[in-house]
Amino acid sequence: MRPREEGRRPLRRLYLLASDFDQTLSFNDSGVVLSELLGTSGFHEKVAGLARINLVQQGGELAYLLLHDPEYRRVRREHLVEVGRRIRLKHNIDRLARILADGIEGHHFAFYVVSAAPEEVVQSALAGIVPPDHIHATQFRYSESTGEIESIVRVAAGYGKVAAIDDLQRRLGVGGDHVVYIGDGSSDVHVMLHVNRLEGYTIAVSEAEYLAPIARRSILSDDALSVLVPLLEDIAGWNPVRIRALFERQGLQIQEWDKIRTDILTIRGRGAMPVAAEEAVRRA
Repeated sequence: MRPREEGRRPLRRLYLLASDFDQTLSFNDSGVVLSELLGTSGFHEKVAGLARINLVQQGGELAYLLLHDPEYRRVRREHLVEVGRRIRLKHNIDRLARILADGIEGHHFAFYVVSAAPEEVVQSALAGIVPPDHIHATQFRYSESTGEIESIVRVAAGYGKVAAIDDLQRRLGVGGDHVVYIGDGSSDVHVMLHVNRLEGYTIAVSEAEYLAPIARRSILSDDALSVLVPLLEDIAGWNPVRIRALFERQGLQIQEWDKIRTDILTIRGRGAMPVAAEEAVRRA
């Protein structure tokens, strides 16, 4: 056997790690911050209305409003850039990006952001943390004369996220079992099901009713470094002592680490009617 060349770095297994943006890396929804900037109310009601009639894919509601709603048609590129500056990010995203880039003892995670939020918002919010070419978000085409949004180039929502993951997987040349996706809401269901089917790894950072049962792991924290815990445990095979030591080397301490499983139950008496049906009978 040939001796390993002196100073040669051991081979590291490459993984694609893709994360959602709104409420996964941030505390705020881009649409809410944009509405505050414009002085416009009723954003949540409009999104709920679009969801009820299934007019657009979940997560793509803001893109639809920017193209069709009179109150949002006045948005220009500079508004979206300013929204990104106002977005409140979760703690330590910069440290997360550095640790992933440096690699974790035999594992390298190529960090990408895949989001239905406007590209200008995500790039502005993550400037200096995630390179622009590692951000796949909703793209618009703007009028050269007026600056208004003319059309949508792509929307990274619903199946659009699946297409983005497939494209990144091909470009990086990684197998499906080396794909990791992190998300927080119902707009991530399609892509998580897709990654699970590929035998990849999915992490939910919320207890969303339709997401947590799909994800391989769920973790709740206001610190972006928290997603390292399932990566280190389930992919790198670290034990809690090594994980705590890594955080301590970053000058951080895991104060509370509760492993819980959340069950969502609705319990009624035998033969009891659902509330809506009971109310209908009462009114009749």
